Amino acid sequence: MGNCFSITCQTNAPEIVLSHCFNCISRQTRYVNELKKNLDALKTALEALEDAKNDLVRKVNVAEQEQHLKRLDKVQRWISRVESMEAEVKNLMEKSTQEVNKLCLWGCCSKNYISSYKFGKKVFQKLSEVNDLQREGVFEAVAERVPVASVVEIPLEPTVGLETQFDEVWKDLNYENVGIMGLFGMGGVGKTTLLKKINNNFLKTPNDYNVIWVVVSKDHRLENIQNVLGEKIGCSDDAWKKRNHDKKAVDVFSILSRRRFVLLLDDIWERVGLTKLGVPLPDKLNGSKIVFTTRSKDVCFRMEANKKVQVKCLTSEKSWTLFQEKVGEEALNAHPEIPSLAKIVAKKCGGLPLALNTIGRAMACKRTTQEWNYAIQVLKNSASDFSDMGREVFPLLKFSYDSLESEKVRPCFFYCALFPDDASILRDDLINLWMGEGFLGEYDDINAVKDQGYNIIGTLLYACLLEENEFDCVKMHDVIRDMALWIVSGCGKEAKDSFLVKTNAQLSELPTVERWNELSRISLMGNNIESLSGTPTCPNLLTLLLRDNSLCRISDSFFDSMNKLRVLDLLGNKSLTYLPVGISQLVSLQYLDLSSTEIKELPRELCKLVLLKYLLLNFARKLDVIQDQVISSCSRLQVLDMFYCGVSEKIVEDRVQCGGNELLILDTLAIRCCTSLEDLKVDWGWERRDQSIEPQHCMITVRSCFQKLRRVTIKHCHKLKDLTWLVFVPNLDSLVVDDCSALEEIIHTNKLGDGLDEIKHLEPFVKLDGLNLFNLPSLKNIYHKPLPCLKIIRILQCVELKKLPISSDITNAHKLIIEDINVDTEEQLLITTGHFAANNPAASSVVCRLLHASVDLLLRLGLEAILGINCNGFLKLSINR
Repeated sequence: MGNCFSITCQTNAPEIVLSHCFNCISRQTRYVNELKKNLDALKTALEALEDAKNDLVRKVNVAEQEQHLKRLDKVQRWISRVESMEAEVKNLMEKSTQEVNKLCLWGCCSKNYISSYKFGKKVFQKLSEVNDLQREGVFEAVAERVPVASVVEIPLEPTVGLETQFDEVWKDLNYENVGIMGLFGMGGVGKTTLLKKINNNFLKTPNDYNVIWVVVSKDHRLENIQNVLGEKIGCSDDAWKKRNHDKKAVDVFSILSRRRFVLLLDDIWERVGLTKLGVPLPDKLNGSKIVFTTRSKDVCFRMEANKKVQVKCLTSEKSWTLFQEKVGEEALNAHPEIPSLAKIVAKKCGGLPLALNTIGRAMACKRTTQEWNYAIQVLKNSASDFSDMGREVFPLLKFSYDSLESEKVRPCFFYCALFPDDASILRDDLINLWMGEGFLGEYDDINAVKDQGYNIIGTLLYACLLEENEFDCVKMHDVIRDMALWIVSGCGKEAKDSFLVKTNAQLSELPTVERWNELSRISLMGNNIESLSGTPTCPNLLTLLLRDNSLCRISDSFFDSMNKLRVLDLLGNKSLTYLPVGISQLVSLQYLDLSSTEIKELPRELCKLVLLKYLLLNFARKLDVIQDQVISSCSRLQVLDMFYCGVSEKIVEDRVQCGGNELLILDTLAIRCCTSLEDLKVDWGWERRDQSIEPQHCMITVRSCFQKLRRVTIKHCHKLKDLTWLVFVPNLDSLVVDDCSALEEIIHTNKLGDGLDEIKHLEPFVKLDGLNLFNLPSLKNIYHKPLPCLKIIRILQCVELKKLPISSDITNAHKLIIEDINVDTEEQLLITTGHFAANNPAASSVVCRLLHASVDLLLRLGLEAILGINCNGFLKLSINR
């Protein structure tokens, strides 16, 4: 009997089965039939998703960079998913052409139905995922404030000899009855290093402390310490910084009283009022700690330290280990007797790490026994009768100073001590001041002077008398600075020079000085002095540094007794709007810095400053008027810095009344007969471009010859049409023109031909070897003749430029470098090579050799250069990208 089975169905079962089958088949056919439509929809959806992602990324970047917030994890996850989706869709799109080509019957069928079906299904699903992802990308907040780290590790070099003392200090700090600990000792003994090791050790041990590091330094201000504290505990916005110190103290106390904290105060010189700062005093209940470093044991008592720890010098064995590391094996092995002599030198350092480092590095280049014997004698004969730190530290540090070979370096070294403690000093700023003082001598080339300044900075850095700092700055260690001032004062004997240095001392007026007449240099940087009144008798004063004060008034008689003053630095006095008539008394002045002041006018009294060589006006944004003959009277002017200096059109018409014998810059600056000027910078300022007020007649004209002017920089002057006045600069060797939108020609040939007799026979650019032309969209011509000395020419975004004044001199051809030429597709560039026949073999040879370097460059840029000579004697380069 055969097997059989039966299926029982509801009455409408066949219809349901058929319906499901139909829907399934319908979906499958849609994957194929609607493939093109879905691909278009996917592309559009992806573009919308990418736009949403880009908008979100910009919003996140603003929050991170300007508000210092941290992006939310969910935001980053969404951005990462979008980036993955972009890659997946791109992969699909790369295959789309192939799949679409398989379709037939107007897209209703496929030559490979299974393949089209699978691909269509992926496209449909990816479209759904993209739409879902875009809906998820809506965030009320994209970033949050970063929580303050409980401990921030501080960079620390390997230490020698502090391990034992650190273990003892760490053990004492953990006693509950030690709330405030003072680490005291002479300068350079390692107090700061020990404090850094304490800070970093909190990272290695389980604890719930919030560790806060603050550098106080000698000239500390309560407000500055509070601001640093605020940053460390989360109160760092501008609004908080503007609150008075009492309200800040309440905020600091409110936060720190709810935490266990360790406050590390480095380099305090006097009692710091903790309660004024808002710092709760440590006790057994709150378990907080305060550790500070100082050079005075008396400060430990004034700070009511529970534990006072003297940081002692290294033992002989550890001193020798450190000294060997700094001197190096090469020097120690140069002669068999040097190691024994080196041990004597190391012993003379008295175990002071700073002295061991400084003298060890100074001796690293010594290779003879005579040099080492001399070092021993110098150390033995140094002064040692001063008290406290000076009795043990300064004679040792003075050895580095005595080792300076050049007498020019020494006044430059002392000069660094005029800056505040721990100040970052810009190298160029320092060199400019040295030049103003005359430390670097007289040179025809100002670049040579600056190079000498950089060499001196290098010498001081190598001797460890200066330290490298970020942003092209240097700094002088405070112990070295104290030593420098001690040397200047005569090392306890009759003073060679007399300095008055009170920087960052919160002075609101001039300090009281009994003998003004003995002072040679005064530095009052970084104070709050608002007024200079009276007539201090300073017949020997050479330097007056008043930068970064609050000056708003200087009496007319203040400078009457300063006829030897060479340097006057008023930089950063943002309330200073005028100069007194008494400025005319400074007949010896060579350096005047009015940068970043609110000076509105250079008065006629400056005409008396006939020795002035350096006039700095950069960022003097409100300078509107320069009286007639003010600049032109300064016949020895070498540096005029007007970077972002304010100008106006107020004296445009005055140019007619000056006898035509002046240089008029931006209708404001008149320079006449400045035969010593070497460096000229003119910058209208990028932010001015969008303002409604601009000069109506922006021009630069010259009627006198600037024999020493070598470098000219013109930037952001949007009314200039040409620079024909440069024919009066016969020794020009460097020209930079940047972002002058209306400039059409450098030298206007017609002006030369139709000009005055005095300019008809002038030949411009005979010494020019560097030409830099950037962002000059209207520039068409430079000069119609070749320039014989041109060695390098840089051109960027000068799309209308068709000719280069390249010399045909064979001797200079191999030296020519052409950089960054930007030309449009199939534009032609004509390079002047002289007037010769196209069929002249010698000329063709010159052309080929002349353009070898430039053609190589064009090829490296992916351009084709087709060479030829046209009938006018020009080399023709057809440039194709």
